[in-house]
Amino acid sequence: MTDLRSRLGEAVSAAFEEAGLDPKWARVTVSDRPDLADFQCNGALIAAKARKASGSDIAADIAERLRANPCVAAVDVAGPGFINLRVSESALGGRANALAGDERAGARKIVQPRKVLIDYAGPNVAKEMHVGHLRASIIGEAVKRIYRFAGDEVLGDAHFGDWGFQMGLLIVACADADPAIASLLEDLVAEPPGFTAADEQAIDADLSARIALDDLDRLYPAAAAKAKADDDYRERARRATAELQAGRFGHRLIWRHFAQVTRAALERDFHALGVDFDLWRGESDVDPLIEPMVAELREKKLLIEDQGAQIVRVARSDDRREIPPLLVVSSEGSAMYGTTDLATILDRQRFFNPDLVLYVVDQRQADHFEIVFRAAYLAGYAKPGALEHVGFGTMNGADGKPFKTREGGVLKLRDLIDMAREKAAMRLQEAGLGVELSPEEFESTALAVAVAALKFADLINFRGTSYVFDLDRFSSFEGKTGPYLLYQAVRMKSLLRKAAAERVTAGRIAVREPAERDLVLLLDAFDHALGEAYDKRAPNLVADHAFRLAQSFARFYAACPVLAAPDEATRASRLGLAALTLKQLELALGLLGITTPERM
Repeated sequence: MTDLRSRLGEAVSAAFEEAGLDPKWARVTVSDRPDLADFQCNGALIAAKARKASGSDIAADIAERLRANPCVAAVDVAGPGFINLRVSESALGGRANALAGDERAGARKIVQPRKVLIDYAGPNVAKEMHVGHLRASIIGEAVKRIYRFAGDEVLGDAHFGDWGFQMGLLIVACADADPAIASLLEDLVAEPPGFTAADEQAIDADLSARIALDDLDRLYPAAAAKAKADDDYRERARRATAELQAGRFGHRLIWRHFAQVTRAALERDFHALGVDFDLWRGESDVDPLIEPMVAELREKKLLIEDQGAQIVRVARSDDRREIPPLLVVSSEGSAMYGTTDLATILDRQRFFNPDLVLYVVDQRQADHFEIVFRAAYLAGYAKPGALEHVGFGTMNGADGKPFKTREGGVLKLRDLIDMAREKAAMRLQEAGLGVELSPEEFESTALAVAVAALKFADLINFRGTSYVFDLDRFSSFEGKTGPYLLYQAVRMKSLLRKAAAERVTAGRIAVREPAERDLVLLLDAFDHALGEAYDKRAPNLVADHAFRLAQSFARFYAACPVLAAPDEATRASRLGLAALTLKQLELALGLLGITTPERM
């Protein structure tokens, strides 16, 4: 099912070819003067330069060839050769009815689906998520949904930070805080003979009573600070890390508890945001791969000794700036952060063999990923171009710096969600909304409004830019906000319920009024917006389409009475157009991870 823009593009291309001109010049775009035309083509100006002819003459010739096309209501030439195109009512009506009959509302699937893995969020053991995780989670989830909707086979991986020196620090901190844990670490050197699942459950229950996420969140910063100042403490943490990685049983049990209690809290917060993962593979999953991988890199003569460390040089002769090597093994013999990332690429190649891996990570990590990706290409762990860093800017406070609490600390994501939910509840009450809802429905709606406010405020911006966090503005039911979009969607649902109660049914859509034209033209643009968002890894293009669609519906609703239309055919047509708009708006919002409530 081809959109109007593409159909006009094909017609203009054919007209250029008939005129003996290169059809590549026949690009059709949305008009920058919607008061004059729906679409435009500036190719006659390019052709005029190439042919050293008059642009207006070429444009007039092309226009004449297009006038008989049933898709075209009017074609005019403006200025030195701009071709302005206005779509016919019959073409608009035909397109609207085709969209209404399509469960994807005009969104085509890609021709050649790929296997895509998206790495986003990056939570760590023992740490509650904070606002710094918000953008990675929201953007990554939207990209995942867009790619899956387009037809790709997609896996979303949380890439859980559950290994390394930080685990040793936590083990030592917990042992110092609780003698029973210290005893567990000393007693269980290896799995005891006759150790049963019931024994393991009993230890898990005991650990659950002793160590909660709040305890880990409190102990870790203090332990990290102490390790920097106390050599003996740092050495104890290193030994604990080595014991864990060597498989010492007690250390493994307590480490697993760290991971379980953290993941439970993370899944709760992620789910509240409408973010869910297919994979929770952690750094621990690739630890067994590191030693053989290092040996393989050495065999391939990629590993080089450098001042006691082992590195992979990734710089190229055509680099315009200095690209440091990948540090694989430190001078102390430790595998490094980049080493784990390289092993993760190898692991993903083996279990999924993706055509593309997207890393949705703060753009300040761009240099790190450039180095790791180059090493992966040299080692043959990925095909050139198959690894991509999808960077994003920061969420800032009013001072233009990364967002902090009033006390200067980092705001926990759970607290941010609670703040947004409270603000949403207040906004609903101020607007006189939700009065007919039960208390449970009101709370559910307030959460939906809060999540819409947070997500849309982020996703309406191009991911590479930073933005200022302003909860008052984001939670408003007016302006370019998530709550505004939900309000318009709920208004459409209310209209459809009322129509059903009055036994009015949707019928064939006919387009006659200006507001109907504008709305159908926007509905037609959905496929193009999705294609651009897919190619550019840019969910903001879907967010912008959703906002403009909601705005256009509001104008249509004001200008074109639906249930009070003058005749049955017009009533059925406008109701069909409203139902189509709701379907496409909910699809677009769903791709952004935003759920619309039934009522407000």
